[in-house]
Amino acid sequence: MNKALIDSFKHKGLRRNLINEIRNKKIANETVLTAMMEVPRHFFMDGAFLEKAYSDYAFPIGAGQTISQPTTVAIQTSLLELKEGDKVLEIGTGSGYQAAVLCQFNIKVYSIERQKELFHKTKKMLSKLACKADLFYGDGYKGLPQFAPFDKIIITCGAPYIPEDLIEQLKVNGKMVIPVGSGNIQKMQVITKNENGEITIKDHGEFSFVPMLSEKSR
Repeated sequence: MNKALIDSFKHKGLRRNLINEIRNKKIANETVLTAMMEVPRHFFMDGAFLEKAYSDYAFPIGAGQTISQPTTVAIQTSLLELKEGDKVLEIGTGSGYQAAVLCQFNIKVYSIERQKELFHKTKKMLSKLACKADLFYGDGYKGLPQFAPFDKIIITCGAPYIPEDLIEQLKVNGKMVIPVGSGNIQKMQVITKNENGEITIKDHGEFSFVPMLSEKSR
């Protein structure tokens, strides 16, 4: 990750161009785009990819993981329909970029990462940026029952199925945004739960994520 944490006029200009590119695709609301404009994406990328930080692509971040494509971040964040005061659980902290975008809203953010290497690296980065997200090293399939229920849950990796534990930790009328599929392509789904615990599912296109893995790395 970039240790200097310098966000120059050039970086801001490149970021503005990226936001305009996403805006032109008509897939995100302005509140989300404003939040993304506030987060220097190059802080979350290794030096070898800094020149690509403001292109609309996913890139490796180590431990077999990637930083999500900005368009995907915009879509998932928009689908959450965040409201002030929401309690949000993120599965797959990764680089911390999505968590940093979430922290731009007046909400409470919890995030789980199963890769120990990424967990420690990202925790330091988010602390430097004063992002008040609570990070946990653990198994995303199990969620965080001790802090449930959550108004919103976002999964940033491809899940072969919808984890029942996460459904249980979702509030009534809350939303879960999750890419579901066991292959290279997943369907982005928005899940809501009614008072009887039953769920409704709406599809929002196809995407490609690294797989959601169970248990913690050593």
